[in-house]
Amino acid sequence: MAAADSFYIATPIFYVNDVPHIGHAYTEVASDVLARWHRQRGDDTWLLTGTDEHGEKILRTAVANGTSPKQWVDKLVAESWQPLLSTIDIANDDFIRTTDERHEATVRAFLQKLYDDGYIYAGEYSGYYCVGCEEYKQDDDLLTATDGEYKGQLVCKIHGRPVEVLKEKNYFFRMSQFQQQLLDLYEQRPDFVQPQSVRNEIVSFVSRGLEDLSISRSSFDWGIKLPWDESHVVYVWFDALLNYISATGYGTDDANFARRWPAVHLIGKDIARFHAVIWPAMLMAAGVEVPRTVFGHGWLLVNGEKMSKTKLTGIQPTQITDVFGSDAFRYYFMRAVALGQDGSFSWEDISARYQAELANGFGNLASRVVAMINRYFDGELPAAGALEPADAVIVETVKQAAVDADAAILRFAPHDALTAIWTIVERLNGYITEQEPWVLAKDAAKRERLATVLNTAAEGLRALAVLLSPVMPQSTTKLWTALGQDGRVAEQDLTTAGEWGQLAPGTRVNALEALFPRVETIEGAA
Repeated sequence: MAAADSFYIATPIFYVNDVPHIGHAYTEVASDVLARWHRQRGDDTWLLTGTDEHGEKILRTAVANGTSPKQWVDKLVAESWQPLLSTIDIANDDFIRTTDERHEATVRAFLQKLYDDGYIYAGEYSGYYCVGCEEYKQDDDLLTATDGEYKGQLVCKIHGRPVEVLKEKNYFFRMSQFQQQLLDLYEQRPDFVQPQSVRNEIVSFVSRGLEDLSISRSSFDWGIKLPWDESHVVYVWFDALLNYISATGYGTDDANFARRWPAVHLIGKDIARFHAVIWPAMLMAAGVEVPRTVFGHGWLLVNGEKMSKTKLTGIQPTQITDVFGSDAFRYYFMRAVALGQDGSFSWEDISARYQAELANGFGNLASRVVAMINRYFDGELPAAGALEPADAVIVETVKQAAVDADAAILRFAPHDALTAIWTIVERLNGYITEQEPWVLAKDAAKRERLATVLNTAAEGLRALAVLLSPVMPQSTTKLWTALGQDGRVAEQDLTTAGEWGQLAPGTRVNALEALFPRVETIEGAA
């Protein structure tokens, strides 16, 4: 593989107050696909995910359920959040919890440094606070409800629930000092915040002026205590953002931290301000390099609205994977939704794509080719004869698809990568229809041509197995085994996937079960 470059990608750590829905799974899958791709191209890759477990909302929910906050989060993490990773085949390298001692120690050390260096001071704050967001809200983050049970009240635009008026003695981070440094960062590194729509919003927000940030609460105690004043706990976002460096050894393992940092953050666009404004300002104050990239992806919409438990629009990943399988789940959300834009989920769309693109397109192609090698050549891959123009088209298609897909991944566009890879599926299906190997098999004089056609088709399948492995690890593993290949497909070099002639003639192929069995009903839509 190519010389290793560092690629550290981190999902946001998810707030565990309730069970995960497909919006959370979408972020996980997108991050995992990018990480798997970079691993296969030889980069020194690290994928971090985890859970955010402090804050007032957790405390209130735990009390309402008659348990302690720690018992509540332990239960949710064990029963809901960690199993999610298995459900959708996430190959993360680490899982960080904000209740881990390694994380809490880093938070205390980081805070102490900022306090000692004069970036934190005591003050008093009054403002509108959304418990759901764990955030003080600006006026433009609020609206007056015009109907329903909260009619006439100020509500959070995101949660649609009333905000509370809080007045507390808090500690503040001097974030206003970093306004110009942040604007300089955005100007000097236009790709620091992506996509452009999110970058524009961030630049506009910072240009309007930054206020100092309240970073502590004294009205409850479920959180990390400030090292110089244990009557306060650190603001949950200030705590949570530090997971990206606590997990990689900041202050405890300098070698590993130097190896991993800075990170790429793949997050929902609704938390872009935290990651593209507060987080780099915190790092600047501590003298730590800012992240490599903050990419704010769009929302998954159901019935035109962002998924929400309170609005009963949340869909659990297992509702989909139990019907279609994890590979189809991963493929659908990477293909149907352009990363960086909002996407609408519908059962009709995933069912149609499953049938047309996976079962009839890719799956049927793989089954037909393997079956014909078994039938016409006793299960041994034949050697190709002289290539004809139709064969050369497939060779060029595979080569170009591999180049285009890699370029797309590097610009955070897995949807474009799949579009490029799918040209192989479409042209191979057309190629087999045109070449009619089942007709060639009836004429002994055309034996060499039959061998060339099936060798060409098998080479195309080999490339598909490697290129699709980051997206669909289960089906590509089955295909790789059916092609008689050694090793794990997930370890094959993506940088050479488009090079022709990698299958050895005489290799024995194995039977291939249907990669995407027919789905008769959509039980999960009920």
